[in-house]
Formats: sequence, C-alpha cells, structure tokens
Amino acid sequence: MNSRFFIDRPIFAWVIALFIVVLGAAAITKLPVAQYPTVAPPAIVITATYPGASAQVMEDSVLSVIEQELNGAPGLIYMEAAADASGTGTLTATFEPGSDVSIAQIEVQNRLSRATPRLPGAVTQQGVRVDKARSNFLMFVMLTSSNANWDPVALGDYAVRSIQPELLRVPGVGQVQLFGTEKAMRIWLDPQKLQSVGLSTNDVNNAIRTQNLQVSAGSIGGLPNVAGQTQYATVKVNGLLSNVEQFGQILLRANADGSSVRLKDVARIEVAGQAYASSSRLNGMPATGLGIQLSPTGNALAAATGVRERMAQLKAYMPEGVSYEVPYDSSKFVRISIEEVVKTLVEAIVLVFIVMLVFLQNIRYTLIPTIVVPVALLGTFGVMLALGFSINVLTLFGMVLAIGILVDDAIVVVENVERIMADEGLPPREATIKAMGQITGAIVGITVVLISVFVPMAFFSGSVGNIYRQFSLAMVASMVFSATMALSLTPALCATLLKPVSPDHHHKKGFFGLFNRRFKQATHGYEAGVARILPRAGRWLLVYGAIVAVAAFMYQRLPNSFLPNEDQGYLIVNVQLPPGASRDRTEAAMQKVEEFFLAQPEVDKVVGVLGFSFSGSGQNAALAFVPLKPWDERAGKEHSAQALAGRAFGALMGVRDAFIFALSPPPIPELGTATGFNFRLQDRGGLGHDALLAARNQLLGMAGQSKMLQGVRADGLEDAPQLQLDIDRERAAAMGVGFDAIGNVLSTALGSAYINDFPSAGRLQRVIVQAEARARMQPDDVLRLTVPGNKGQLVPLSAIGNVRWVTGPVQTVRYNGYPAMKIGGDAAPGYSTGDAMAEMERLAGQLPQGIGFEWTGQSREEKLSGSQAGILLLFSMLAVFLCLSALYESWSIPVAVLLVVPLGVVGSLAGVWLRGMPNDVYFKVGLITIIGLSAKNAILIIEFAKDLQAEGKGLIEATLAACHLRFRPIIMTSFAFILGVLPLAIASGAGSASQRAIGTGVMGGMITATVLAVFLVPVFFVVIRRWFPATGHEAPHGTHIGSAATDAAVADLEPPTQGQ
Repeated sequence: MNSRFFIDRPIFAWVIALFIVVLGAAAITKLPVAQYPTVAPPAIVITATYPGASAQVMEDSVLSVIEQELNGAPGLIYMEAAADASGTGTLTATFEPGSDVSIAQIEVQNRLSRATPRLPGAVTQQGVRVDKARSNFLMFVMLTSSNANWDPVALGDYAVRSIQPELLRVPGVGQVQLFGTEKAMRIWLDPQKLQSVGLSTNDVNNAIRTQNLQVSAGSIGGLPNVAGQTQYATVKVNGLLSNVEQFGQILLRANADGSSVRLKDVARIEVAGQAYASSSRLNGMPATGLGIQLSPTGNALAAATGVRERMAQLKAYMPEGVSYEVPYDSSKFVRISIEEVVKTLVEAIVLVFIVMLVFLQNIRYTLIPTIVVPVALLGTFGVMLALGFSINVLTLFGMVLAIGILVDDAIVVVENVERIMADEGLPPREATIKAMGQITGAIVGITVVLISVFVPMAFFSGSVGNIYRQFSLAMVASMVFSATMALSLTPALCATLLKPVSPDHHHKKGFFGLFNRRFKQATHGYEAGVARILPRAGRWLLVYGAIVAVAAFMYQRLPNSFLPNEDQGYLIVNVQLPPGASRDRTEAAMQKVEEFFLAQPEVDKVVGVLGFSFSGSGQNAALAFVPLKPWDERAGKEHSAQALAGRAFGALMGVRDAFIFALSPPPIPELGTATGFNFRLQDRGGLGHDALLAARNQLLGMAGQSKMLQGVRADGLEDAPQLQLDIDRERAAAMGVGFDAIGNVLSTALGSAYINDFPSAGRLQRVIVQAEARARMQPDDVLRLTVPGNKGQLVPLSAIGNVRWVTGPVQTVRYNGYPAMKIGGDAAPGYSTGDAMAEMERLAGQLPQGIGFEWTGQSREEKLSGSQAGILLLFSMLAVFLCLSALYESWSIPVAVLLVVPLGVVGSLAGVWLRGMPNDVYFKVGLITIIGLSAKNAILIIEFAKDLQAEGKGLIEATLAACHLRFRPIIMTSFAFILGVLPLAIASGAGSASQRAIGTGVMGGMITATVLAVFLVPVFFVVIRRWFPATGHEAPHGTHIGSAATDAAVADLEPPTQGQ
C-alpha cells in the first residue's frame, strides 16, 4: 500500500475509515451476544417411555435396539443411553462439532424408523421423541398459586395448555420440560371388586377401548346420490366419552337376568395427574416448574429475554391467584461477564491513551493513535458478523489484547515522524513521507508475523478449535485493519494535523521535563549497556540458554486444565437417597437442603425438583438450583459460590438419610453438569452387571486412597432391592393361563396402562388404568392379582407363581454400545484436572481384563485440546519463520527474530506460576499472543539494523544505531500493551477468573519480552550476522535511515575495538 497516495489525499483516507466505522457500528446491533461460542458438540436426545418396565427391560427391549441402528451414523462421535426404573429411557447421540444439527436429527429419525417395528407396542403408543436441545437448563419459570382451587395438578395442566406451547415458540428455545403433570382420566381399579364379579383387568381395558372410540360416521345424501335428493348432512356420533360420569357408565358385562356390571362398580374414576414421577418446589413451597433448555443453535441472552417478555405478556391472561416467577436464570452471568469485559475494554483504551500522552507529550500526537483504535475495533465487529461469530468473552478478550497491538502500528509511525521532524528539521508532510519510507517494511513485517501466529489457531478441530477460532480470527481482523490504518489514515493525519517541532522540544519543564530527562538517562544507560554486551556476545548466549532451560522446566511442571471455574451466581445441589427410598423420605431431605440454603446470606432463592436429578430419575432422586444474590452484594472470597458449596457440603453431611452434593456449574454447562472430570467405566468383555459393579467399587476404593483426587463418586442410581416374581410356566399352561395375559395384568395393575384419549377443553388427554394405591403396596398384593384363563375362569397369581427379594439395577447406562458406569470427580487442591485424569487412567489400568474406560463431555474435549497445544505452538513458530524469510529474502534474519520467543514465554510462565494458575486454554491463547509480540519488538530493531548495515555502516555500529533509534518506540508500545492488559490481570467480580487467566500470562510475558529483548536482540543479530554475513540479495530498502544526529549519538558508544 503506497502511503504517499494517502498523504496527498487525506479525505480519501478519512472516507475509508468512516466506511469501516459505519459498517462496524451496524454490525454491533446485529451480532448475537453469548458467553462462549457454541463449544459443545451438537447432541440429539431420543426419549422413550415404557410404563411399568424395569431399567433392565427398558435397556434390553428398547435402548439397545435403537442403539444398534444408530451405530455408524455419519458424524456420530459418541452415544450414551440411560434407562430408569420409572420406565423412562433416554439415548443421547453426540455429533462432531460443526455438524448441522437439523441434518443430524433427520439422520437419527430415519434410523429410529428402522428400529420402531422391533419396539414393544406400549412404547410406540406413548411415542418416541427425538429432540435437539442442550442438556443443561437455561432458566426455570415457576408457577405458584394463592388460590386453593389451583392445586399442583391444576397448575401443571394450565402450564401444559397455556404456557409450555407459548415458550416453545420463543426463538432459541429447544425444549420446555414440565416438572409437574397435566391432567388425565385416572381409573383406579379395585382388584377385590373385580374378582368378586369375575372380571380381569384385561376385560376393563378392552371395554374402555371399544366404548371410548372416535367414530367417523360418514354422511347422509353424500355423492353419488339419487335423483331429486335435496339435502346433505354429516352424521355425528358421540363416540369419545368426556367426563367422569360417562366413563363410570362403561358397560363391562351384561348378565342374562338384566343386571349389568359397569366401570364405576369396580373402580374409582377421577380427573387427576397423568404422571406422578416429578414435582417441583420454590423456597420450600409446592409449585409447578418449567425447565427451559436452549436449542443447539440458540442464543442464551436472546432466548432468556424472549422468555421473560413472553411471560410478561401471558401474565395478563393468568387465572386469579396464579402468578409466576423466574427464580433461576443462568443467562444473568453471561450478561454480567460480557459487561465486565466491555468495562475492561474501556479501561484498557484509557490506560493506553495515558501512556501515549506521557511519551508523546502532545495531544495532537496522542489523538492520532487514539482515532485508529475505534476504527480497527469496529471493523473487526463487521468481520465477525460476516463470519457468523457472536460477541462473546473470547472475541472481546481478543479485542482487549488487540488494543495494545493496534496502537503499536500508529505509535511507531507517529514516533518516527516526530523524531525526523526534531532531528532533521523537516516540515510535517516531508517528515511523514520520509518516515513512512523507513517504517513501512517494519509495519508490514509486524503485521505479517502477528497474523501468521494467529491463523494456525483457526484450523483446529473439535470444540476447542471453536474456542481458538473465534479468538484468532477476531485478532487477525483487528490487526489487518490496524495495519491498513497505519499505512493510510495515520500518515494522512500526521501530514495534516502535526505542527513543525524545534530540535529542543524535549527540553520541557514540570512533569514532562522530568520524565524526558529520566528517560534520556535511561536510554543512555541502555545504549551503553548494549555497547558493552555486544563484544561479549558469546557469554550472553549462555545466559540466553539458561533462560530457555528455565522456560522448558516450568512448562513441563505447569499443571494442565481446560477452562478456569467461574462463580456463575448459582449452585446445583444433587440429592440422592438410598436405593428404594420413597418420595416422602426424599421430600424430608429436600426440606433440610432448603432450610440450610435459605438461611445463608448469599442465597436468593431455592428451586427444588423431586423425582429428577442429573444422576437419574426415581423416587429417591432430587435436585435443587440455588440462585445467589448479585455479585456486588457478596464481595469477598468467603461469599463466593465455591465457598458456599464447601460450607454446604460440610453442613449437609449430617443429613443421615441422604447423600447431598452441592456443585459449582462448569464453565461450559453443555459439556457436563459439574466441574471436574466425566469418566465412563465400560464392560467391554461381556462380563455382566455384577463384574462391572465390582470393578467400579474397586476403582472408587483406589480413587479414595489417591492424594490427587477428591470427591470421586458414582454418578448414577445405586442398585436397589427388587421384587422378583417367578412364574411356573408349566402350571400356568395346565391352568390355561397365557403368559401374555399375565404380562397385561401386571403392567396394568402395578405399572399403568395408557388405553386411549378423551376430549378435555379442546385438548385430547390420556385415559390411564391402574390398581388403587392400597392394592399395590406390599409383596402379597402381587400374588392376589387374578389372571383370566382360556375358559373364562380367574386364576390368582399365587397359584402359578411366588415372589422373592433380589437386588438389581434401578438405572442402567450404556456408553458407545457397552454397559457402563458413570463416575465423576475432581482434582484435589494443588492438582489440575489433567493430573486427576492421568491418575484415573493409571488406576483404571489395574482393573480386571475386559473392563475398559472412555472420557466424555468436557474431559474428552480437555484430552483433545491438550494433545493439540504443542502442534499449535510449533505451527505458529513455523508460520512466523516462513513469513519473515519471504519478507526479508533471507533464511538467517528470521532466526534472530525467533530466538526472542523464549524470552516472552518465560515471563508468561513466571506470571501464571506465581499466581498458581494452570496451563489452560486461556494460557495457551496468551502464549501464542506473546510469540507474536516478542517477535514484534525484535523486528523493530532488526529491520533498522539490517537497513543501516546495507547503507554501509559496520555491523556493531549499525546495531547500536538501530537500538538508539528504536528504544523509545519499543518501550512505548510495550508499556501501552502492558497497561492495556493490566485491567484483565487484576479483574474481579463476575467472569473475572477467565480475565485473570488470560491477562496474567500475557502481561508477564510482555514484561520479560521487553526487558530482556532490548538487550538480547542486538546480541542475536550480531551473532547471526557473524555466522551468516549479508549476501547482498536481501530485500532492498528505499529510504535512507541514517542521519547526522544518529551518527553523533552512536559515535560515543562504540567500543574502541570497532573505532580503531
């Protein structure tokens, strides 16, 4: 790009800049806002219901059948199936990151249709659902009532009819899960009354099926009709029954004497809840909960805002006494953490402005780089919109880091123009033309290096690649704009805005005068130091070698991690009771959890869900979401979410009947439900459930002894007592009892049978038959049930079978087609998740033959990211080397530039080492930034030294002159960058862990890269030039750099050996 063109046409330069500003400002209004880019791989969830089935039956007859068909689906990376004793089963199929979730859903639907003919009839009648939604809850909407007529069942029915469909239509909402129930026609059979009239449950089911029917009765006068027909009408038959009285009149048997048996004679009929598996509570009071899950492509902030607006509209239509609350909303953290980063962005711009004012001491000079920053940032927003990115923590971090780099280019130009005006007395326009001739090469070099450092990051695979991609492309875009502005707008502004300066304009009074004198002394001291070092370059290479060794040692010892854990403003509490515990015992434990949390000063509300937890569904499972008060109301470490979770764990250990675990949510909720690791132990040798259970217990025992691990637990429901009914098949056959009849009676009486539907206020609802509660409480009740024989006689189950207690699974899990056990845990203090995962792998290696393991969720991503990091760094270094070789037409000069990289790396490592931080994704991003910035300082010196040598100066003389010329801009740009990231390094409040993680490494690296590089880069250049002298065909330079002022300044410094 020819800067002379823009110096002559400043308005043209302004027009380009204004275009960028306008397009960028428009892009900001269109860009979605999120906490992270979509990192979690897209997942499709298949849900099936088999009333009355045990977990094992559900797994064998439903989930494994579907699983076989799903195997080999394009892009499938893993699948996990879980079956519960409540008769529900879910299969989650997870696809490669970047897969089109709609295509994946169609693929799953197609494969499911192949499996459907092999599924039990009861399962297909209930319907097998295929949903695309994230596994974590975005928010909860709770309905409560002060009106006695609106009990939880009525509220649940209202929610299903009037609220759930409305919320499902909000853009970005994937699923709305009801924690409560809608209404159904419940027919509670009395087995004794049935027996007394000689009827079985099958008779009842058949009677309802045949008498509650939708009839399409045709019409009278329909075509073809007779000649002269004058009227036409459809025929209407009330086939479907619609109320309790009509169902009571269903005829079960008509006797020869004219008497009859009707449904109301053998059953109690009511409109009640369809399901009793889950219910919810708000602050200890019964309520109906709606759990909202995002769609895989949904935006958290937009969806949460949409839900709140929709609920505000629906409030006007709610019945008297019914109200709603949104007690839990995880998008608040997203909003606040984004606001915090924006605040940091503003602080960075202010600090950079101050640095420039101190160094340049003239508001006009300072304004020029300050104008460039917003132009480049706004341009970046435009690029982000074009690439389909969102405004998220990572893209904003990219911009905070970019600010320091953005002003660099402008500062380099302005400082050079000012120096030429002072040293050579040229007017602004001529000084700008000369300055641009000298500096264009360096600016292009710096830009090429920085871009080549960041571009390899964009090619990474997996969800970690998604994290890096957003960051790197945001950085690259801002650097391209920065360089464009430095070569167009900055010279145009210098030529028009600046005024001529006198050679002694640095001799000022007051603060600036003092600063200039001190800085001049420092510069002289530095130059004298370099002059002493250069003749002894060999010794200094040994010092450099020691620094490299220290950096390598520290990198090896740094613990690994994925992302820092944040205080997200809420906790998740998993409540698990012993196997076989009833709902009443779970509710009692839940009340203790609510009492504890509501007494804590940090807690805002407590949302409880009974019958459902992340371990599984069942009467002995519950879950609580505990939203905390805003961050500013609970300042201090002792009031953080992590501190509260620790206190809760200690206090709730005393609840005798329950295992209660308070967890901080993970940084990326879609990748798991808790921090730490997600481990799956698999039975790969077909050893059976007992062998897998024994292996799991052995592993948990070993993990309990390990000092690297803490909180290692089985994530799932434990095996529980089960009642085994043994049927004597030969005796049953002799009595004329078919096995299918036995199955039907058991599933109706003890499970529940969904027969068909009835119309209720404009909606079809289910008709469900089940035995009265008192007739299915004890083992003997099972044997009292009667089964019809082939001659119409009723045979009690006690005549053909007996019962005994056994222990069996209430939840079965399969991972990638193998029976599995879920295990979760965390690293002990002082160890990283990487250490904990390595330890778990070591322990799993000691388990019996045939037992395998896999990582899932966040742990799988962490494994992938760890293995990619080394390649990433090497790739970046190679890219820098090749770009510099091309730029300088030399293979040796880039080596001098790259030797500087460990000087920055050692500072990054020291920074995180001192603050006890791990080697996580943010540290790696920071490290790659430091590679580019260290090289930038080296380029500024080496570019000038090379050109001065080409002008005929000796090697040492040229190097000293380059140091003299470039010391001030290097210190200035480095200070600007260091102060630009200072707000990140010292951040506090929401989302501060991520800010500190990225700020610490970058700031530490920049400090050492500046302090060490200004001394060692001249050494590298001299040594490389002595080994590989200039060949004469290196890239030529157009503008003369040397001047009388520079020669005079350097003449005093040269060592005597050179001067003789």
